[in-house]
Amino acid sequence: MNWTLLCILFAGLLPLAGTAAAKWGFKDYDNHNPREWLARQTGFRARGRAAEANSLEAFPFFAAAALAALHTGAPMAAVHALSIAFVALRVAYIALYLADRASLRSLAWAGGMACTIALFVLALRAG
Repeated sequence: MNWTLLCILFAGLLPLAGTAAAKWGFKDYDNHNPREWLARQTGFRARGRAAEANSLEAFPFFAAAALAALHTGAPMAAVHALSIAFVALRVAYIALYLADRASLRSLAWAGGMACTIALFVLALRAG
């Protein structure tokens, strides 16, 4: 099984976790103007929306790094390990964002970014 491709799929779906948190309970949810409704949210829902946005922002960089590492023939064990670590850190990031644990959330974000950069380094070395 190609764990890295599975991680790309999972990372691409992760923003839905933030979306679900933002819309949990659908209190006075306005499906005619969902972005306007989301913009008025506070607390847990606002953090869910922010986690969704950040997940969408992090995904392309990770996907490009993972695909580059696969394409260049970087060491598979390292590529898989970094991809799995990225996803685990992003799951932690979302959970910490929702729990309003800012400092730990920032550490999870930094760890995910480090995994992405390491994938690019592996790709550059292999290529």
